Amino acid sequence: MKILAITSCPNGIAHTYMAAENLQKAAAKLGVEMKVETQGSIGVENQLTEQEIREADGIIIAADKTVVKDRFVGKKLLVVGVQDGIRRPEELIQRVMKGNVPVYQAESRSAEGSSQENKPKQNPIYRHLMNGVSYMVPFIVIGGLLIAIALTIGGEKTPGGLVIPDGSFWKTVQDIGSASFTFMIPILAGFIAMSIADRPGLAPGMIGGFIAANGSFYGSEAGAGFIGGIIAGFLAGYVALGIRKIKVGRALQPIMPIIIIPVLASLIVGLIFVFVIGAPVAQLFEALTGWLAGMQGTSSILLALILGAMISFDMGGPVNKVAFLFGSAMIGEGNYEIMGPIAVAICIPPIGMGLAAMINKRKFAPAEREAGKATFTMGLFGITEGAIPFAAQDPLRVIPSIMVGSMVGSVIAMLGNVGDKVAHGGPIVAVLGAVDHVLMFFIAVIVGVAVSVVLVSLLKKDIAATVTSDAAGEAMPGHSTAGAGQSAITTMAAAESSASTTVTNNGPAVSSQAIHIEKLTDIVTMDLINLDLAGTTRDAVVDEMIRALERTGAVSSASDFKQAILAREEEGSTGIGMNIAIPHGKSEAVLKPSVVFGIKQGGVDWNSADGSEAKLIFMIAVPRNSKENAHLKVLQMLSRKLMDDHFREALLAVKTKEEAYQLLDQVH
Repeated sequence: MKILAITSCPNGIAHTYMAAENLQKAAAKLGVEMKVETQGSIGVENQLTEQEIREADGIIIAADKTVVKDRFVGKKLLVVGVQDGIRRPEELIQRVMKGNVPVYQAESRSAEGSSQENKPKQNPIYRHLMNGVSYMVPFIVIGGLLIAIALTIGGEKTPGGLVIPDGSFWKTVQDIGSASFTFMIPILAGFIAMSIADRPGLAPGMIGGFIAANGSFYGSEAGAGFIGGIIAGFLAGYVALGIRKIKVGRALQPIMPIIIIPVLASLIVGLIFVFVIGAPVAQLFEALTGWLAGMQGTSSILLALILGAMISFDMGGPVNKVAFLFGSAMIGEGNYEIMGPIAVAICIPPIGMGLAAMINKRKFAPAEREAGKATFTMGLFGITEGAIPFAAQDPLRVIPSIMVGSMVGSVIAMLGNVGDKVAHGGPIVAVLGAVDHVLMFFIAVIVGVAVSVVLVSLLKKDIAATVTSDAAGEAMPGHSTAGAGQSAITTMAAAESSASTTVTNNGPAVSSQAIHIEKLTDIVTMDLINLDLAGTTRDAVVDEMIRALERTGAVSSASDFKQAILAREEEGSTGIGMNIAIPHGKSEAVLKPSVVFGIKQGGVDWNSADGSEAKLIFMIAVPRNSKENAHLKVLQMLSRKLMDDHFREALLAVKTKEEAYQLLDQVH
């Protein structure tokens, strides 16, 4: 019997390869021929061919992210979570061998049974949303930073706002950034729909997102924003999924996913948005504009509160646009003290969320902290959309936090008579001289940001306390030793993936020679193996292993590299359980990728996930400017091999460095 498999996890690092390794081991034990395709962070490896798929008796997909299934039409297909591939590989293979799995058809959702199986582990709504957000983020970053650069260098103050002259080079840069922004909401909606209904949902989702973002379809100056995009994505996904479940004749089955489903779903979603959702939205925001205009003679503090809340509610969406256009209209009438509070409110969400993410390690995952840097930068240039990824992931906590911060900042600006002569916001307008009462402007921004940071820090849960670690989609509940170790590897690899542990010194950057790593012994030498570590504490062992790196010329400064190692440990212990620790760091002090292997038979406390003491310790050292992601490659290799109980036992039993080296040579 021949079975194929695909493994994939959201981070594409540890669990992807653990599941692949365990499936292959189980298949060998059961006498089944198996090939596993991994869809990891470095791309698709061991890709399945059309011939292999034709000859296969069944396919197993063990994944926590969307895997396109079109190539498996007509084959027995079992779809489960990546954790099942790690923990229950023999059971999965036996189910396929017994034929106890459905045949995948293009018009039906073959994964229904497995989705039910996955429900206790992961909220499907959250998974679909995160699929869209992950694809949307690069468009926000590209658009925001390009527009910010263009405005800073090429922008000129005019009565109509901060404007870049037509025909200039910086106008072209701004247009490229604006083009990126136009894709943001369609991409969000399209990949939400694709997560729900696979490839047939992609086009309807993107079309629905485009309509949601363009109010011209339903008579509104502003579209429905990212909230409308989320609605369009889920609507398109479930409409496409519903059409897929309709029973059709064999003659229509081949064209269902490429013609019938996309066309019908796009038409349905588009018509619903234009005639059901869009028109009321347009009428609502026209009424809001009139209401704001009528408030000019009322309490200025109340008006500032309302404007601040509206600006931060949907960050560039219709509510935001109504308040912004109202402030712009007041500039035309010579009233600059309406745009002043708006200019403050515009920058508080991205600056606040960027700062909160960068300084609060307990509340934000490493990838979020890295994204916070770009978000903070966008805030400086008045690009409110920079906060959208954070709001989309956790709207119930993030949106109220930034709304309160923006409201506080707006009120302070109103009381301080802050005026803004251009239709733009953020510190950039103050730097360019468009703001009256600059000191009060910055006080308002600082206080508003501080309020947002404090609130979001109080409201958000610690990421370590999240039961299923939804943002990563990998760390599942469980009390087994292996489960704890797997979750720890995932957390560790995710942190390295986002490069959040980089520590630099004050010297010049070192240009390291590229080293192609095929197996662990490519970067381990006899001099980097220590079978009898003397240290009795974590820090003592770290010092001992760094000295080995220094002796072999792998690092130029032991203290600088130790700083990188300890910075990584502060983010979360690299003790992954199963008596294993994998301390690691990226630093300019590292001259070449290297791994030190050490054994501490008595064990040392490493604050491991399962409470076990570390006996097998691998220290990974990577140059800061490494372009080959060597650390990820090593983590992948180790996560595969260390799942083997016999391999761990054999390592602990070695008597000579030669024996250890021969075993480590098997890690590839």
